[in-house]
Amino acid sequence: MLTFDGHNDLLLNLWLHHRDAPVDAFFNGIAQGHLDFPRMQQGGFIGGLFAIFVPPQAYISKMVPHRRDEPWQPLEIMWQQLAILHQIADESRGRARLCYSAADIAACRAEGVLALVAHIEGADALDAEGEQLQAFYDAGVRSIGPFWNLPNRFGAGVTGAFPGSPDSGPGLTEAGKALIRQANALNMLIDVSHMNEKAFWDTAKYSTSPLVATHSNAHALCAQPRNLTDAQLAAIRDSGGMVGINFGNAFLRADGQRDDNTPLRVIVQHYERLKMIMGEDCVGLGSDFDGISTPKALKDVSGLPRLFAAFREADYDQEQQEKLASRNWQRVLHQVWQA
Repeated sequence: MLTFDGHNDLLLNLWLHHRDAPVDAFFNGIAQGHLDFPRMQQGGFIGGLFAIFVPPQAYISKMVPHRRDEPWQPLEIMWQQLAILHQIADESRGRARLCYSAADIAACRAEGVLALVAHIEGADALDAEGEQLQAFYDAGVRSIGPFWNLPNRFGAGVTGAFPGSPDSGPGLTEAGKALIRQANALNMLIDVSHMNEKAFWDTAKYSTSPLVATHSNAHALCAQPRNLTDAQLAAIRDSGGMVGINFGNAFLRADGQRDDNTPLRVIVQHYERLKMIMGEDCVGLGSDFDGISTPKALKDVSGLPRLFAAFREADYDQEQQEKLASRNWQRVLHQVWQA
């Protein structure tokens, strides 16, 4: 099954651990993490949204202690990660391509080329006037999630311990509403996955675009604050949007634990809940690879065929699996980008 994925953190992994030679690492294989080109080919991964994400400074110091004295410059880190994505495309010898439209993604699929879409996860470093968002758009970014877990000038991300409600903070600021309007004007996808509930409903009110949660699950099955309530799922459905299922154990399991003894059947159960509320045309995959702990039965991107075997065992036919794997993403991206 050929799969297009709504969210991953490959660029963060490359920036942290392979900054000196990211292209070589990606195409030759990466020992740690979930993603690299050989395993993508093995798993039938044909493209996705690649997150540009600046973690807290303490996280960088913990993961790469030898870089702890480097200045923490969030905006520069964003540009460095985007440059890595451009490098992968430019030095791929035709194996990968940066995509700016749904037509580009379709062409990549037809030609057997990996489709790369640049996505901003967390707008903390962006200015309130919109100049930097415009600059990133001009450099190829086509998708933005205004928040991660921390508050910024645009509003607040969803926070809180398990079990908890997504109603964890205030809604969009005036700058946040302006960001939504600018993203709409640019036909950028707006990701609601890390929005608290008030910010979500503000976005539903002010955005003219389909609501898309690139990597979230059903709160009714796993009461993580980051997961979506039935009312939110219904609003996404009514907007013509979609949800990408997150593969993180902590977002799947009813006990909220990061225990990797999570059966693949649990991913199927989240699909069934989302499908029950939104319909089979509004659900895709949003793995969060390289950003979460995965079920042992899946392991990494090479395990995607095992996931689809679990869907076959649950009596989902070829057409339903193809919608889940890529067709629903193709639909909603075409609708958002209008090309």
